[in-house]
Amino acid sequence: MGNIGETTLEIDLSALEHNYHYLKSKLSSDTKFLGVVKAFAYGSDMVIIAQKLERLGADYLAVAYTKEGVLLREAGIQIPILVLHPQPVNFDHLILHKLEPSMYSPKILKEFLEMAQKLGLGNFPIHIKFNTGLNRLGFWEQDVDHIVEILNGRNEVKVVSIFSHLAASEDPNEKDFSLTQINTFKKISQELNEKLGYAPFRHMLNTSGILNYPEAQFEMARCGIGLYGYGNESTIDQELKPVATLKTVISQLHQIEPNESVGYNRAFTSDRYRTTATLPLGHADGIGRQYGNQKTHVLVHGKKAPIIGNVCMDMIMVDVTGIACKEGDEVVVFGTEQSAEGFANTAGTISYEILTAISSRVKRVVLNP
Repeated sequence: MGNIGETTLEIDLSALEHNYHYLKSKLSSDTKFLGVVKAFAYGSDMVIIAQKLERLGADYLAVAYTKEGVLLREAGIQIPILVLHPQPVNFDHLILHKLEPSMYSPKILKEFLEMAQKLGLGNFPIHIKFNTGLNRLGFWEQDVDHIVEILNGRNEVKVVSIFSHLAASEDPNEKDFSLTQINTFKKISQELNEKLGYAPFRHMLNTSGILNYPEAQFEMARCGIGLYGYGNESTIDQELKPVATLKTVISQLHQIEPNESVGYNRAFTSDRYRTTATLPLGHADGIGRQYGNQKTHVLVHGKKAPIIGNVCMDMIMVDVTGIACKEGDEVVVFGTEQSAEGFANTAGTISYEILTAISSRVKRVVLNP
């Protein structure tokens, strides 16, 4: 172990490259690959990840909101960027930076067409999102005629893709539901193609979809969590490499006597002589209070040190009794030695949440650029 000196999120681009090639290997050679880099690339660094994916040959990137796409364009990213959840107030910036919006409701489509007409756009690329069962965003199957009626005879925009999203692609118990979604999407796309008079490319699969329903990869697949090292299934996790490793240091050691308490609200009381270590990260850095009170552990020299007491805003205390360590020693929170999925599961949540929660005040360090 080295001495990193402060709380640091290491971003290993060689791991990203490994995951990219693994996921690509599950697709046909002519299937486009979209890398999802929303939420600061799942809590890492959106620009660095996007630049690497562009160099690796990704066909598309996706973000949630317009301002994320603008940041990528300002950093020099050239490949197409799909904005999954655009808001009308940002349409002017979206258009200026040549981002491609998802049209997910009659209101959004109408307002974007009004803006496109006002600006005199021609064949501006848009993507039509259909809801096939997730019931989050998207047009309904019965909206096809309405969409075609609005778009026919209009040259301000061009539908470059239609897409949907599986609700439970990682759950084998929901296979029938997933297959119903896929068949519904096939029906919608066929009807839309016939009525539009041309065939936009299609995409429906997320990471688990790529692994479990490759027959539904259509012309493009979207991958988020898999790129960052997690596959929603233990055997797949073994094939992937975590991109982000959160490390911190021991700020101070304390010798605690029996019946002494630790932290706010005296949430932990020692039953014997113990050694505790205070670490410089807390719920303001993304380690929520749900991880305290011995639910979760960090690794000190590879050994488990439970988080004791309540997580503070800027600090956590861990029990290092019996672990040979000193102030300034490195501590691993999650990453290559302990997965973010395992860390998150102790508090009843998922890798996505802990990864995307890591605060911007945590230093980012890029490995293997």
